[in-house]
Amino acid sequence: ASVTRSRKDLLLGGFWCGLTLGLASFLQQKGLDTTSPGKAGFITALYIVLVPIFGIFLKKRVPKAVWVSVLLAVTGLYCLCITESFTIAPGDLCVMLCAFVFTAQILLVDHFVTVVDGVELSCCQFFFVTAFSLIGSLLFEHPTWVGLTMAAGAILYAGLLSSGVGYTLQILAQKGSNPTVISLLLSLESVFATISGAAILGDRLSGREYFGCALMLAAVVLAQLPGRKKA
Repeated sequence: ASVTRSRKDLLLGGFWCGLTLGLASFLQQKGLDTTSPGKAGFITALYIVLVPIFGIFLKKRVPKAVWVSVLLAVTGLYCLCITESFTIAPGDLCVMLCAFVFTAQILLVDHFVTVVDGVELSCCQFFFVTAFSLIGSLLFEHPTWVGLTMAAGAILYAGLLSSGVGYTLQILAQKGSNPTVISLLLSLESVFATISGAAILGDRLSGREYFGCALMLAAVVLAQLPGRKKA
């Protein structure tokens, strides 16, 4: 009975983790069509603030510092995404939705990694990610061998390193580790996204956008600082 339950938990965890990871990746890549990598990285990092906020529904206490970080994050997002005409780019909206879906993926991993093996969960997750991505590509795209060949390098990097290695390490790290440290390290992707966008692609942010990035970084760091313990 325990083996059957474990297999059921593995399939269930792989399905939901794979669904959220695949959807989050799609939204992030769709958003990159009309927004910069640096901005996308900082907006995606909003999940660091969203994780403890959604923890309220899991009966977890949220420290006052988190509410301050939410205010900082909202202000930062305003500086990053809202133009003088009070509009938001479609790409920014996609990346914002991506942050919410990544939040769900992190919370799902935190739940299922306690009941199944981390490596098995990762393999099952990527099986469903592959299935969902294949179905999505056939429904919404027109893949050709020529196009796949031209993008082979990027596909292999995203599939093997960025996704395969990166998200497997995420699952293994979330089991038995301090979630504060893990979340803070994960948030560094936004810093690397901004640096890489400027160094490799020549992206340049305005002073207002840099200020928004600073507020976002302050928000994600503040949200993960350990609170004071009562004597």
